[in-house]
Amino acid sequence: MDAITLFGLAAVTATLVFYALENRSPWYSLAFAGACALGSIYGFLQGAWPFGLIEAIWALVAANRWCLRKRDA
Repeated sequence: MDAITLFGLAAVTATLVFYALENRSPWYSLAFAGACALGSIYGFLQGAWPFGLIEAIWALVAANRWCLRKRDA
């Protein structure tokens, strides 16, 4: 396994974990946004730009959700 593949595995694993924990705290929403951003970077690094683009959009959606949840708390 090369470094990019390990990076991608870590990014998508973090995405899954933080998505599962997201209802527990607004901070998990922010962590989910960061993990999506890492997944986006991975997608672009491996040349799968559609994946990278969609993950970047998910990162923005999750960051917005964090802002809304943080404001309501």
